[in-house]
Amino acid sequence: MIEKVIPELSRSGESAFLVGAGMPSSATPSICAVLFDMDGVLVDSERLIAEAAKRMFAERYGLEVRYEDFTPFVGAGENRYIGGVAERYGLAIDIVAAKAWTYEIYGRLARQHAAGMRAMPGAVDYVRACRAHGLKTALASAADKVKVMINLEYLGLREDEFDAVLTAEDVTHKKPDPEMYLKAAERLAVEPECCLVVEDAVNGTLAGVRAGARVLGITSSFTEEALRKAGATWTASDLACAPLPWELVRFPATGGSLGCSL
Repeated sequence: MIEKVIPELSRSGESAFLVGAGMPSSATPSICAVLFDMDGVLVDSERLIAEAAKRMFAERYGLEVRYEDFTPFVGAGENRYIGGVAERYGLAIDIVAAKAWTYEIYGRLARQHAAGMRAMPGAVDYVRACRAHGLKTALASAADKVKVMINLEYLGLREDEFDAVLTAEDVTHKKPDPEMYLKAAERLAVEPECCLVVEDAVNGTLAGVRAGARVLGITSSFTEEALRKAGATWTASDLACAPLPWELVRFPATGGSLGCSL
């Protein structure tokens, strides 16, 4: 099938491009809601939470772990993020105490605007543009609420700038199970098929796809290939380079890659 390269106009006026396999069919449902993951989508905090957890293991358990030990557990929630690394080293931990210690370190570093944490380009503007356009929005993070609130404060976003906020405490089954995104759609009173999930992690992408949503994969934590393999419809380096949701429906649901000016 012949690919089309279709120029788009980004919010900054720069040219953006989506490469796809033709125009979508009229049967493709429009996007009426956007479900945002947080870490790696709105804020780049993966290095900072890894630093906080790394310090926690050293200070509380005398164990030196590596940053890369956390990579397989990105997007699976802090129980698995911390617990999975402990299992790898054969260490029995009190997960509640370990998380509390980690969040205390994390919050202190975030308030100091320590290296390793930054707002993702275009993220805050993208959230607000969706709301201004009349789309429903939800924050659906596998992280515990204490971490989500630290991140929102860092970004300067209020909780009420989303129509719904779901965190680890709101679900029984963590990503890649679709429960988080199914519940988010239910809270917004929309069908999952009308939702755009914005994710950076393989686990989260799988969760969005299994919920029946289309997924925009942000390549801040995993490669485009990994996110596409997990089922992402589109990928972009960040939300500054991604067309807004009402623009995306003009392009094929079979996949494509988004980018800032080439």
